[in-house]
Amino acid sequence: MPVLVLDELCIEQGERVFIEGPSGSGKSTLLSLLSGVVVPQQGTLHVLGQQLEQLNGIQRDHFRAHHVGYIFQLFNLIPYLSVMDNVMLPCRFSKIRHVRALQRSSTLEIEAQRLLGQLDIAGKLWHFPVTTLSVGQQQRVAAARALMGAPELLIADEPTSSLDGNRRKAFLRLLFDECEQMGSTVVFVSHDVSLEKQFDRTIHLAAINRASTQAVWERS
Repeated sequence: MPVLVLDELCIEQGERVFIEGPSGSGKSTLLSLLSGVVVPQQGTLHVLGQQLEQLNGIQRDHFRAHHVGYIFQLFNLIPYLSVMDNVMLPCRFSKIRHVRALQRSSTLEIEAQRLLGQLDIAGKLWHFPVTTLSVGQQQRVAAARALMGAPELLIADEPTSSLDGNRRKAFLRLLFDECEQMGSTVVFVSHDVSLEKQFDRTIHLAAINRASTQAVWERS
């Protein structure tokens, strides 16, 4: 049975979009499609001018490395690397993001430190293994890594779930400031509807996903 069936979904460049929907509404599938992890079985998928279903797996991996910053719900930090090395990692895999990072700061290290400082990660922690940090600190490191190298598309999957109120506000302020300066698009998934008003618009995925509507009809 299809998980996600959309007649059409358009997100403009530079737009800040809040994705809302209950479990099973297709949020994770949508994020996987936008990042090129999976491709649609039918229809077309255009992201940043690329028709992703026409690219092979390696090409989609390169596309994601160059153009997509992803804040994973479970962080996906590399446990044996330091905080700094985790943040700089996208620039090791992408020359494009390496160049963009150096447009913001004189070295990758200084750019990583700038982002970590904005997210209130103390300098004494920068060279510690990332596994020594608290859950909330690891979430902020994951955010800094996603922002490193100014990707054109920033995908955030429940990125504030482990942050308190003040740090949630600081995170969103940094996220919006960084993305506005570079003209990046933000696709933000969260169950925290109190954040919704800070975005340009909300997409209620269950309302437009014909697969979830069909599943409800079949169970009734």
